[in-house]
Amino acid sequence: MSASIREPELHIRAYFFLTIAALCWGGNAVVGKLAIGHVSPMMLTLWRWAFACAIIFAISIPQLKKDWPVARQHLPLLFTLGAIGYTLFNVLLYSAVHYTTAINATIEQAAIPFLIFLANLILFRIRISIAQVLGFSLTLVGVALTASHGDLKSLLALEMNFGDVLMLGAIVGYAAYTILLRWRPPIDWRTLMAIPALAALICTIPLVGWEISRGTAIWPDAPGWLAVLYTALFASLVAQIFYVQGIVHIGANRAGLFINLVPVFGTLLSVIILGEELAAFHVIALVLALGGIAIAERWKPKQT
Repeated sequence: MSASIREPELHIRAYFFLTIAALCWGGNAVVGKLAIGHVSPMMLTLWRWAFACAIIFAISIPQLKKDWPVARQHLPLLFTLGAIGYTLFNVLLYSAVHYTTAINATIEQAAIPFLIFLANLILFRIRISIAQVLGFSLTLVGVALTASHGDLKSLLALEMNFGDVLMLGAIVGYAAYTILLRWRPPIDWRTLMAIPALAALICTIPLVGWEISRGTAIWPDAPGWLAVLYTALFASLVAQIFYVQGIVHIGANRAGLFINLVPVFGTLLSVIILGEELAAFHVIALVLALGGIAIAERWKPKQT
């Protein structure tokens, strides 16, 4: 089979991987909202990565031994990936949903592709098209509309919800994680998942200690453990593995665009499961997010 025939198949595979990752992440904010009162944010993050580490290491020991000579040389990068992409993002997300809605938390994640695009442009001069600029601009308008709760004037008055501010830090962190994947070492995906997951677990331990010292730690009850299992299996393992596979196949700029599907899935799940109100500005923001990804992907440069 020729390379020209294989390439479309690889793209379809990447689209599938990235769509499933977005679905898992869309449910992450919803689960974080459901977990309120059942498990505290730092405790949820700790147990999430404890379970994820147990699973990924159980299936990766032989591969880890094979990759260790290379992985050992890149431990600082791998630990940074875990600290930023796994710990920082999720701690801020689970804290944000205490102050803002799950719908807002998911729609605001549509800013991640724009930040990835901007960093790639500034740092690596990766070629872009006018259509991509338009697509990202539409996404930003949608994010601003959501963050301001339908009142763009409030952005000028700096009247954003504290939860929205936390989400801003979360999306900056995940965009940085995606950019750093550019320097991922030549190791198997299992090793690329396992070592950052261990780093995430280690980084979360002092945060749980801080939560305990403040008297705000909540040990998981039955619903809390269900939240832990969902985040460990789907938001951690399935989503992260599929996202990395998508980047491998089509690059960070194009893979990052699929994060725009997170608001779509997250909003639908928030309305269906949480019964949150779907306002007109939410619908407009979703249309802008989908329009942005469609325009940018349809008229992408020939080389990304």
